[in-house]
Amino acid sequence: MRWTQKPKPDSEKVKALATELKVSELIATLLLQRDIATFEQARQFFRPSLEDLHDPYLMKDMDKAVSRIETAIENNENILVFGDYDVDGTTAVSLVSSYLRSFYPNVATYIPDRYDEGYGISYKGIDFAEDNEFTLIIALDCGIKSVDHVAYANERNIDFIICDHHRPGDMLPEAVAVLDPKREDCTYPYDELCGCGVGFKLVQALAKNRNQTLADLQIYLDLVATAIAADIVPMTGENRILAKFGLAVINSAPRPGIKALIQNVKKKALTITDVVFIIAPRINAAGRIKHGNEAVALLTEYDLDQAEQFACEIEKYNSDRKDLDKQITTEALSQIHENKETQNFTTVVYNENWHKGVIGIVASRLTETFYRPTIVFTKSGDKLAASARSVKDFDIYNALEACAEHLEQFGGHMYAAGMTLKEENYAAFKEAFERVVQETIHPDLLTPEVSVDAEINLTDINEKLLRILNQFEPFGPQNMTPVFMTKGMKDTGYAKGIGIEEDHLKLFVKQNGSDGFGAIGFGLGNKLERVKNQAPFDAVYCIDENEFNGNVSIQLRLKDLK
Repeated sequence: MRWTQKPKPDSEKVKALATELKVSELIATLLLQRDIATFEQARQFFRPSLEDLHDPYLMKDMDKAVSRIETAIENNENILVFGDYDVDGTTAVSLVSSYLRSFYPNVATYIPDRYDEGYGISYKGIDFAEDNEFTLIIALDCGIKSVDHVAYANERNIDFIICDHHRPGDMLPEAVAVLDPKREDCTYPYDELCGCGVGFKLVQALAKNRNQTLADLQIYLDLVATAIAADIVPMTGENRILAKFGLAVINSAPRPGIKALIQNVKKKALTITDVVFIIAPRINAAGRIKHGNEAVALLTEYDLDQAEQFACEIEKYNSDRKDLDKQITTEALSQIHENKETQNFTTVVYNENWHKGVIGIVASRLTETFYRPTIVFTKSGDKLAASARSVKDFDIYNALEACAEHLEQFGGHMYAAGMTLKEENYAAFKEAFERVVQETIHPDLLTPEVSVDAEINLTDINEKLLRILNQFEPFGPQNMTPVFMTKGMKDTGYAKGIGIEEDHLKLFVKQNGSDGFGAIGFGLGNKLERVKNQAPFDAVYCIDENEFNGNVSIQLRLKDLK
């Protein structure tokens, strides 16, 4: 790993903020690194409030969207809530449909089939709407590039409201309203919402129209928090407020579907990390293995017994997903080694038999292994479909744009994207993508980075520090768990490898006679020899809590050592 130190804020600013907030200079430093420089910004950070959410009508076209929905309700029209099959899409559909149904019955949901229809708005979905007399489609987490699909719907007298958060193309679809904070002509103050977040802003606007308060909408925030966690959007601004209050709902009064998914988890309180690793993969598994409809059925079910049955099915899909993911990752690794491509600037693999539902996960696994921009292709009908994942600070969307001549379509974010192409264009695309990345990526980005917030001594660590650090939660991009570096640590003689393969490292460390702390390094078992016999070492780590036999103690979660 590359250890990089975050820039140190101006020392006068650190002292001034520490004095104003009555905190240590270490805490003031961490806040300034997160662009929190005033008392008011610190208040919003440590005491987020739903009242700090922006007025939804600041979003371009929001008035048009609300007006069209109100007209549909007045005229007794059928409304179809349409969304993508991943966590962001299915939570968004569950959110908007369940809100609308709370006062209007003529609402149905539609999730496209991952294999038959692919990502985004589909002609099949529009045909379904026409056949079943839907005159308004609300598209969530998709649609910003669906110019032809919306034109097709317009010809059939079906109106579209698009709620998306992906980057628009050169032309916007001719929908009644296009809600997307990434529109160049949208001046909404926060443009990092996920798809479900944009859906929530629509609900917030509708609620405002009905004299409902934000308190009335809190029951939906478990869905929004799940989407924010799963979609890996920045944990700043509105996202952080929605995630914080959504986590509170998950931990106190989750909807039956989420309650059924987490009831076997033996933890007092779930964190955003738990949402990412426990709730999100299970919701995703429905769309990957069976159909996204099953996730929506779970998330909109109000009977706990029925929700538990749905959760049981989804647990099975998740188990199948794990098996497929393991098998395909093994096959992909073999292909890379056979083709002698481990030294490439990119990782691009293809097998027509790989399950389309798990290629995104496999792309993530390969990125972890080789730390390269990665694309995994499989056959989908008469074309190839792929999932792409990037490394920190490299924009894979821009790289794909540079190779667009070889692609049928593509879309996504800086770090994750999807695409389709004709099979005969695969080799040319692979070559072009390798060339583009080689020409544009900084060599440093091909080595995993651990970004250090501050260098401290072990004597700086105590219960008070941990208590304040816990208030930095929820963590996520742009508000990651603080990482510290300490030099000249020594193990006190307890170092050992743990786990079945002994691939994790357990230590008890001290520094210059300080109090000792337990430390654990997941995946660092191969460094055992370096720390034996009290050999001094430097380490980067997060400060954690360890609970054992009812006793809670401070623990260092090591990220790397040297």
